[in-house]
Parts: sequence; C-alpha cells; structure tokens
Amino acid sequence: MNELLAPAKLTWFLEITGRRDDGYHELRSEMVTLQLADRLFIDPSGDYLRLEDSEIELALDDTNLVARALKLVNRTAGVTLVKRIPPGGGLGGGSADAGAILRWAGGVSNEEALTLGGDVPFCQLGGRALVEGVGERLTPLHFESRDVTLMMPGFAVDTRRCYEAYDELKAAGERLEGRNHLERAAALVEPRLASTLAWLRSEFSREITLAGSGSTMFLEGHLETGLSEWDVTGPDGTVRFRQTTTTPA
Repeated sequence: MNELLAPAKLTWFLEITGRRDDGYHELRSEMVTLQLADRLFIDPSGDYLRLEDSEIELALDDTNLVARALKLVNRTAGVTLVKRIPPGGGLGGGSADAGAILRWAGGVSNEEALTLGGDVPFCQLGGRALVEGVGERLTPLHFESRDVTLMMPGFAVDTRRCYEAYDELKAAGERLEGRNHLERAAALVEPRLASTLAWLRSEFSREITLAGSGSTMFLEGHLETGLSEWDVTGPDGTVRFRQTTTTPA
C-alpha cells in the first residue's frame, strides 16, 4: 500500500491576458502548493475508488479525476481517498488528487495533464510556478516559505459561470484588473461572496484576496489566535479559517 500526498493549490494572483478562438481564456498566474492536502492510499493490486474518513460528498465513478488520471496513464489500482481539501473552493482538490496519481505513475507531459483540467499540470509539478496559457505553460519559481490563512465559506462558486460573467463584464466595457481579475465576476455569480469578502476585509485585513475562481479567500501571514483551524460566523454563514504554509515541489 502506497500513501500519496495531494497538496492543495493556491492561486497567488490571477491575470486574464486574452481569450482564444475556442473560448478558453489565456491566463498568467502564480500558483503554490500548501500543507493542506488530501491523502491517497494506493493498492496496486486493487481496482476500486472509495472515500474514507470524510464529511465531503464526492462522485466515485469514472468522472472522478482520480479515475480519469488512472485511465490516462493506463493503470488500474485500488485508491482510498482521505479528503481534506474542500470541493468548489478554488483550491484544486480534484486536480491535486489527479496530480498525485500522475506523479505516482511516473508523470505525463503538461499537454496530456491538461486534458484532465487546467490546474492539473501545475498540481502534477507542485511547489511554486508561473502558470500561463490555459495552464500548460509552467515556469518553476524559486520556493518561498509563506504562511497563509485560508478563509473558506460554506458555499462554492461555479468556475464556468464565473468566466462567462467575466466575458459579459468585459463586453460591457468594464476594466477588470487588480490581483485577481475574476473577483468582480465571481461576486456576481455568488452574491454571498461579495458580502463575505467585504466583511472579512473590514474585520481582519484589507489585504484579503480571492483565490482564483473559487470561494476560498486568503491572507498572507498567520493571525495571532493560537489556533490552526477555527470557525467564524459571517454575514452569510460560517467561514472556516485554516492556517497553513506553502510547500516545495
């Protein structure tokens, strides 16, 4: 039985540099991996996918990214998933799991990894990298140890709808800039995100940033609470705070 770590992915900044003829968006972003991670237990002689010790509900059929990653590398295995990365929060949980499988199988090209999703090439690499194109162009960057406080509300943001809202805002003539070009679009898709982000910035720090297109927000540094994880009641429900650090590849 092999144990694999699947570190969460955090998008440190996100710029949209263009839109291709096929509808995909060209990006420029910095991504890092975190100590927050899923665990995968691999039985090379098995042929199953199951979830263990998790409150997270997850499809365990052939649409799961673990199953798709195994198919991509033409391998079978029994896989037990211990999920710690919340789905739909922009932390790349499914992509992280797929990246772990690809590493275990010896790795594939960035173009092959991209067929599983835009975050999978980076999740296969890990560490810290400049990510460009639609996720396939990776430039590894020197590792920097950074403390991070994650803020995870109890709702998700649909990535496809977020990019559609971005296109509509651009077509209406809005200038979408800043550290995360998708922030305004994500807030339109999920109004609770707008109110929660405004509240967090007023209560904790103006430097809190939205992570990619998901609902997770983050702050560089740790809050002086003496805790690694705790809940706070915000204007639209519970927000889970989690203090973590970046990890090398």
